[in-house]
Amino acid sequence: MKEAARGAAEPGPMHIHILGICGTFMGSLAILAKQLGFEVSGSDANVYPPMSTQLEQQGIRLCEGFDPKHLRPAPDLVIIGNAMSRGNPSVEYVLDRGIRYTSGPEWLATNVLHGRWVLGVAGTHGKTTTSAMLAWILEYAGMKPGYLIGGVTNNLPASASLGDSIFFVVEADEYDSAFFDKRSKFIHYAPRTTILNNLEFDHADIFDDLEAIKRQFQHLVRTLPSNGLILSGSGEEALEDVLARGCWTPRQSFGVDAVPADSLALLDAGGVYWNAELNRDDGSRFSLSKMGVGGEPIEYVQVEWQMTGRHNVNNAVAAIAAAHHAGVQVSTAAEALNHFRGVKRRMELRGERRGIRVYDDFAHHPTAIETTLEGMAARIHSDRSGKSQRLVAVIEPASNTMRAGVHQETLVAACQSADEVVWRRPANSGLDFAALEASNPVPSRSFDEVDDIVSYLAQSAVEGDHIVVMSNGGFGGIHDKLLRALRR
Repeated sequence: MKEAARGAAEPGPMHIHILGICGTFMGSLAILAKQLGFEVSGSDANVYPPMSTQLEQQGIRLCEGFDPKHLRPAPDLVIIGNAMSRGNPSVEYVLDRGIRYTSGPEWLATNVLHGRWVLGVAGTHGKTTTSAMLAWILEYAGMKPGYLIGGVTNNLPASASLGDSIFFVVEADEYDSAFFDKRSKFIHYAPRTTILNNLEFDHADIFDDLEAIKRQFQHLVRTLPSNGLILSGSGEEALEDVLARGCWTPRQSFGVDAVPADSLALLDAGGVYWNAELNRDDGSRFSLSKMGVGGEPIEYVQVEWQMTGRHNVNNAVAAIAAAHHAGVQVSTAAEALNHFRGVKRRMELRGERRGIRVYDDFAHHPTAIETTLEGMAARIHSDRSGKSQRLVAVIEPASNTMRAGVHQETLVAACQSADEVVWRRPANSGLDFAALEASNPVPSRSFDEVDDIVSYLAQSAVEGDHIVVMSNGGFGGIHDKLLRALRR
């Protein structure tokens, strides 16, 4: 009755309310809905920058908390984020009142992706950065892509856009869709060009083991068209296992430096391998070859850019290869990356005080911590200024998987490139921080409170230090607090 009345009166655009709107995915979804002409509002428990700032700039109304009053008068549709569960006051209100609802991935697939050339970026690590690189390459090449990226980029005006062509870049996450749809998000997307960067165990809150994640990736592979392309990271045993279970789509692989045996076999079978060689240890300059049968280069370019680290070079190779499948010349893609300025919260320099630099990095897994610190250490070691420089890692293991204590052993190894490690002990963590400190050859210590970490660093940091703050949450606003303390 309500929809019929609205249709008769024609009062205005359809109203969509998003529960969990400040999550990286849901926030980007809100922008797309706004661009489609919907009235958009949303609720979240933690409304903080950069996503809150971006949404407010788009004219999207934000509500703090999940009080059902935010759903009065009732919206036409509620998009429920995967962080929401039964017992949430807003979720219960939606169900009790019979308000129409859906998941974010389902809404995206139905309203945005259908009929488009979707380029999906999947994997445990590097999805956001690789998606940002790929969208930027297509934009630089004049292809006017749409995109949904799980972060705020420095090259594009927002984390999402409808674009003005058939191409759409989407960060294809393996996390579940909603409390009522336990399939991975990427099952909804059916990409034509698919990057499978890597595959490790993560998300211990919803997956029992690596095998459970492999099954979801295999379900994704089953949805890919035979006229598409899979780009898989080389040397990734878990991905090889997934693809060995059945693959109906042409495949190419990519990597950095030595070509592994599995990729050589792919070349011998008439396949293609994309290989990067570091021209500088920190990855700030590299060469890229597209290899064909027998390992002969078909294309060759060089990239010199602002990014560092082998992991980012690997991401860049994947992005270039995917853009090439969509019709971009390799040379144009390389030129675009020369102008790539990264993603917020991915080794983002937040400020410098007294010669001490403070960075923000989104770290959700030991491998991401390890590769990021290795890249920064290589940059420091390549600096020929002669100044003494230390790398201090400040880590909040806040992801569900790390809080569960799953990565107790691997976290120690992940920090070996740092000169000092400072841990924040989250409440109800399953990690043994005393053991983390005792087993780590790198000097380390842990604190319960953010203010105690700030006080310690303000007293111990010296000119030339690079302080990398690593967390997948807000970390209590530590970046600004630390910069203020260093100024004093």
